[in-house]
Amino acid sequence: MKNRRSRLIDIASGRGFNAVAAFQPENVFYLTNFWGEAIAICSNDTTKLIVPKLEASRAEHDSKDCEIIFSDRGFQLIDTFINEAKRKIVCADDPDFSTVEAIQRRSSEKHFIFNSDTLVEGRMIKDESEVYAISKAAKVLDELYEICTHEIKIGLSERALQAKLIFEAMQMDAKTACHKSTLNPLIIASGPNGALPHSQISGREFVDGDMVVVDLTLRYATYIADATRTFALGRVRHETKEAYEVVKQSQQIGIDYAKEGILCERVDDECRALISNLGYGNQFTHSTGHGIGLNIHEPPWLRKPNEQVLRKNMAVTIEPGIYIDGKFGVRIEDSIVVNSGQAKNLNAFTKDLLVLD
Repeated sequence: MKNRRSRLIDIASGRGFNAVAAFQPENVFYLTNFWGEAIAICSNDTTKLIVPKLEASRAEHDSKDCEIIFSDRGFQLIDTFINEAKRKIVCADDPDFSTVEAIQRRSSEKHFIFNSDTLVEGRMIKDESEVYAISKAAKVLDELYEICTHEIKIGLSERALQAKLIFEAMQMDAKTACHKSTLNPLIIASGPNGALPHSQISGREFVDGDMVVVDLTLRYATYIADATRTFALGRVRHETKEAYEVVKQSQQIGIDYAKEGILCERVDDECRALISNLGYGNQFTHSTGHGIGLNIHEPPWLRKPNEQVLRKNMAVTIEPGIYIDGKFGVRIEDSIVVNSGQAKNLNAFTKDLLVLD
C-alpha cells in the first residue's frame, strides 16, 4: 500500500496536487485494502480511511497501512472528509452527483478537483501482489474450462452451465464480477447466440453442431481475470473450423505484439489485419482487448485509435473474435501481463479446438 501511495502522489504532484481521494469502492480498496462504504484520502505522509461506524470491525480487520477514522453515515461522512482535506489540493475520483454537490456546498475551500486520471494511471501498472491475485483468478478460469469439457453436452442449457460454473468457482474461493451492462456474471452463448459478442444467458439448450462461446470473468482476492474459450459440440462444419483457426492465429499475433513500448492500437491493428485479410473483417466487431484489475474493463484499451504505449506490468486481455450473424461466434481470450519481451500469459488452458460429444 505504501508503494502505491508513493506512486500516486508522484503522479498527482506532476499535475499540481498534493493529495488523492477515493470514493469508488475499487479505488478505496486500492489505497487501503478495504472494500466497502468509505472514503480514502492519501498524501505524502499517510493514508486515511473514513468509514461509517457500522463498518468499524471490518475496516479494522481488512485495511492495511492506513489510519482509520470513524464517522456517522451521510453528511457526517462528507464533513469528516472535508475536515481531513483541509489545506490540501485534492484530486478525487468521480463520486455520484449528490456527493459532489454536497462537498461543494459544505466546503468553503475550492481545492477539490474531481478527475479519476491520477488513480487510473496509478492502477494501470500492477505490483507483485496484484499480478499474483490476477494469476490466481486466471487459474480458476482454467479449471472451469476443464469442467466445461465434461459438462457441455447436447440438451444442457446455457443457464444450467452458468449455474454449475458459478458454484464450482465459489468452491474455489472466487467471486463473480458482473459488468454494469449485463444481467449475468458470465457469457455462455451457443449456436446463433454466439454471434452476439455480449449475449445474455438464455434457456437455450445445446444441440449437435453448436459452437459454444464461454466467456468467464471472476474475482480472486478482489482482482479480476477474464478469458474465453469456444468449444465445438458434435459435428464441426468447415466454415466453423476455418473461422476458429483464423481467430486462434489472430489471438496469438496479439499476444506476440503486446510488449512494453508498443502502441495499444498496434496490437489491435495486427490482430485485425489477419482477420480482414482472410475475409472476416466485417465480422470482428469489437476491440482486441482491455485492461483488467479491480474492474472488468479498465484502461489501457487495445483499440484504434489509441496511441497509449504499453508498459511493463500492465494486465490486459487479448480477445479477437469472428461473429457470423444468425449462425455462430468464435472468440478466444487470455489475460496477460506485459513484459519487455514475450508477455506472460496467465491462462494455460488449451486453445486447440476441442470437439465435445
